[in-house]
Amino acid sequence: MHKGKVHKFGDDVNTDEIIPARYLNTTDRGELASHCMEDADPRFAKKVKPGDIMVAGKNFGCGSSREHAPIAIKAAGVSCVIAESFARIFSRNSINIGLPIIESPEASERIKNGDIVSVDTVKGSIKNITRKEKYAFEKYPPFMRKIIKAGGLMEKIKRR
Repeated sequence: MHKGKVHKFGDDVNTDEIIPARYLNTTDRGELASHCMEDADPRFAKKVKPGDIMVAGKNFGCGSSREHAPIAIKAAGVSCVIAESFARIFSRNSINIGLPIIESPEASERIKNGDIVSVDTVKGSIKNITRKEKYAFEKYPPFMRKIIKAGGLMEKIKRR
């Protein structure tokens, strides 16, 4: 279960907006977090709180295949990302590092910046507490829930 304040972005947010290329010379998660979304919202890293939720439009995470993008989002404290759709490589990278992503066109459209929402990946439901609305999405299969719960694919493999 994830619950937090929403930070909303539009369509076609690319990996360079998520973590600009000028910061790709580091793997320090704290450093990446401090520059997360810098080119889309320069104040994002200072506004986001642990557990907050990012919501976007279509094609979130398009652009280059850098794993730094979902790492920066997760390190910034974002508990999950909801979007109308995700770029394929961003989707895979997110699951691999343990960042839950949710595809829901209805939630993407209806949820507004600042709303408080809760997400249940087991039930496949999103509750917009602010607007008193519910949205459904395809729940994660058990193997994906295990990867997310472990904190990513490598962590899951280490635990075997």
